[in-house]
Amino acid sequence: MRKNTLWTLIGILFISLVWFTPFASASEFNFGVYTVIPDNQIDKQKSYFNLMMKPSQEQTLTIELKNDTEEDVVIEPKIHSATTNLNGVVEYGPTSAERDSTLPYELGDLITTDKEITVPAKGSKDLSLHVTMPEEEFDGILAGGITLEEKETSSTNTQETTKGLSIENKYAYVVGITLQETVEVVTQDLLLHDVKAGQLNARNVINATLQNPTATYLNRFEVEAEVTKKGQTEVLYESKKQDMQMAPNSNFAYPIELNGEKFQTGTYTLHLKAKSSKESWEFEKDFTIKGEEAQQFNAADVSIEGPNYLAYLVGLLILLVAGLLFYIFYSKKKQKKQQEINN
Repeated sequence: MRKNTLWTLIGILFISLVWFTPFASASEFNFGVYTVIPDNQIDKQKSYFNLMMKPSQEQTLTIELKNDTEEDVVIEPKIHSATTNLNGVVEYGPTSAERDSTLPYELGDLITTDKEITVPAKGSKDLSLHVTMPEEEFDGILAGGITLEEKETSSTNTQETTKGLSIENKYAYVVGITLQETVEVVTQDLLLHDVKAGQLNARNVINATLQNPTATYLNRFEVEAEVTKKGQTEVLYESKKQDMQMAPNSNFAYPIELNGEKFQTGTYTLHLKAKSSKESWEFEKDFTIKGEEAQQFNAADVSIEGPNYLAYLVGLLILLVAGLLFYIFYSKKKQKKQQEINN
């Protein structure tokens, strides 16, 4: 039987920058994670690393890993800078997002650790993170996290196979890390870049790329967007979303859904308002949807109904029957008139 991996279900136990959110119960993990909070922790009530450091300073951070199982556990640590996903949620773990052009330093370039670490059965082991701060002083926050995931082996993770479908369950811890060198308040900013047609979950959307070019979080972030034909006031599509957050020096494509409507070629204008807990912004930007891309996206949109061939067939049959009845009626009338002439 051919085995295909359709989907990888990843449960993340997230030690985030605001709260501790379990996406999987502790029983689903073969190891536990405990941060050793250092003296230069800004907020010692937090369970993630929230550090004040100096230029060129070096420091070793410690994460204690515990294994209560009967077998050794091999863990692969990976370090990532924080990003913002399309839902306006900050992510501190693995992502396909490219590095933002304004990000001054990747967290993975400043922090080094083991590529893998083995935690002995019924034992514990410390994972060391070596931090080296940049030589130049900077204001604001560098944010990210370290993902701790068990290395794949034939015995790790549960795997179910049904009718050629393989579903693999993976679980990981993500420990948040923020680094800063000053308490200087960074003025927030927001930029609007590309606006263009696209798709989300095989449905037509208009994507407006928003960028936070500053080294600070945009908290309680809200967006209100409207799309009109260029030079007109009628609102064709609109979207409003609250309670979002943007990571420092990050960007994301804010989707405006068409709700099953087809893309129409032409030039449009995006009217977008955004605000955070401290600032507000307004943007207007023209964009064009071309015929080729409209056809391509419309054909791929699963919410757009195709031609109703049954309705066309029924209509055609009705026309044929009506035509036939008219022909019979006309023929009989003509025949009767001819008989009257002959008589």
